[in-house]
Amino acid sequence: MAPLAHLARGRALSTLQLRRRESKGLPSGWPSSVHPVLQQIYAARGVLEPGQAEHRLARMLSPQLLGGMTQAVDLLVEAIRDDWTIVIAGDYDCDGATGTAVAVRGLRLLGAKWVSYAIPNRFVHGYGLSPALVASLQPTPQLIVTVDNGVASVAGVAAAKARGIRVIVTDHHLPGEQLPACDAMVNPNLVGDAFPSKMLAGVGVMFYLLLALRARLHEQGAFVGAKPDLSGLLDLVALGTVADLVPLDFNNRVLVEAGLQRIRSGRACAGITALVESGKRSVATLCSSDLGFAVGPRLNAAGRLENMSLGVECLLTDDVAQARRYAEQLSAINLERRDLQASMVAEAEQMVVGMTDIDAIGVALYEPSWHAGVVGLVASKLKDRLHRPVIAFAPASEDDTDNLRGSARSIAGFHIRDALAAIDARQPGLIERFGGHAMAAGLSMKTCDYPRFAMAFDAIARELIDAERLQAVLYTDGELPPGAASLTLARQLRHAGPWGQAFPEPLFDNVFECASWKVMGERHLRLQLRDPRDGMLHDAVMFNAYHGQPPPPQLRAAYELTINDWQGRETPRLLLRHIEPA
Repeated sequence: MAPLAHLARGRALSTLQLRRRESKGLPSGWPSSVHPVLQQIYAARGVLEPGQAEHRLARMLSPQLLGGMTQAVDLLVEAIRDDWTIVIAGDYDCDGATGTAVAVRGLRLLGAKWVSYAIPNRFVHGYGLSPALVASLQPTPQLIVTVDNGVASVAGVAAAKARGIRVIVTDHHLPGEQLPACDAMVNPNLVGDAFPSKMLAGVGVMFYLLLALRARLHEQGAFVGAKPDLSGLLDLVALGTVADLVPLDFNNRVLVEAGLQRIRSGRACAGITALVESGKRSVATLCSSDLGFAVGPRLNAAGRLENMSLGVECLLTDDVAQARRYAEQLSAINLERRDLQASMVAEAEQMVVGMTDIDAIGVALYEPSWHAGVVGLVASKLKDRLHRPVIAFAPASEDDTDNLRGSARSIAGFHIRDALAAIDARQPGLIERFGGHAMAAGLSMKTCDYPRFAMAFDAIARELIDAERLQAVLYTDGELPPGAASLTLARQLRHAGPWGQAFPEPLFDNVFECASWKVMGERHLRLQLRDPRDGMLHDAVMFNAYHGQPPPPQLRAAYELTINDWQGRETPRLLLRHIEPA
């Protein structure tokens, strides 16, 4: 690998290649009101005609297609009928928190009287439905329903069953070789499950279970008058889906768009509204990226540094004033998280620059002073800058330095969970526990085994990653035609998505002349760029981009066309993601 001096320049990605997306067909049947540029953007994402962009709830996949529903619904019907005590066992990330809130709110709407929740503390209970979490449940509940976890909780489910507790697992993570002996399991990623979309987040799986439960209860005549309205949970579903970075296939876009419409119309729960306001975003114009960058991190910070129960309480309260107090607390924790993350990332960058064996393909990093709740963010930042899979490790807790917890982030084409499974098969016992997705995973091991693991991880990465995949590529939608960077197009782009993972925000690339520039704050750039084709000037900004050098006088820029709302006046603005000399 080439020397990594570019790390010191932050976002200046000197080895980044710009490539243009290819259309997946010819758009047809669009009304004239849909901008031709937007039609081409859709076509590059496989959306070729208007029906494929109609994200109406009526087009959502049926809950009956999801495996395991019959057994899970049977058990929940019995639990509601006989007034069982039910504990929702959630997870300490945004998907888990929103899924827990959906489960508690939804089951109460459908008639459950004794519903509470338990979120593991990552430093005390570990991940998911662990034996330690089960042991902490006092008094003993009659039913546990997991959300966004459980498919790997073999020991935790066994501990629950030993106490006489029934268990329903709802999850979306990939299964391991052994499944827990639960009473029912709903997971679209189980082997043989026929559900057409494997991309549901944990909160989406729980929402689907509630829909199926409501249908069964309605068949049995359980409701007097209209059925309970579960659409009030869609703001939570949208937030958890976007924040968990699951691919936004058509079905997930339907869920997210419905949730966004609910938020924009002022009908979100008090907690989400408070978090949006705390993040300095507009409720009326909220888009999916606001959920991902402003709202989700505030919830995630609680699970990383403290206890996610604070986040769940924010999502469960209907008291506006209380929700704002919770949101203020979560924002304060998020600021602490950002400071800690910046310090850890800086240490990681220095660590990488100082490595003599920097030709590693699979990069493992460990620092005894790091915080286990933030290593995933460190791995993500280093993965972006190195364009290699990265696993960052920290001690399991301040009191447990004999064990490590790691968080992994990967690049396209390298399935990180499968890579960990391959290491586990070749060196049994090296990894004590692991799980995750293609692009992200978590694991634990003994501290003394870290050097051996680092070598094994690099070896499996070298074996499975082709050289061309180590080149960072930024895909764009090509040039905007002269005069197309208008407020009309910017408005259409803002709400044409929802954009997100695997359905990326429109990104353009053009050659410009830098007419003027200045520094905002200490690290940001504000520029005026002239289009040489027609001489038009465009306002532009680039964040975290100033490192003491002026931008090139002639530059090629990859940018989003956004809206700058200043004192009630909207104007188009280019948000630069990458610049290089033209």
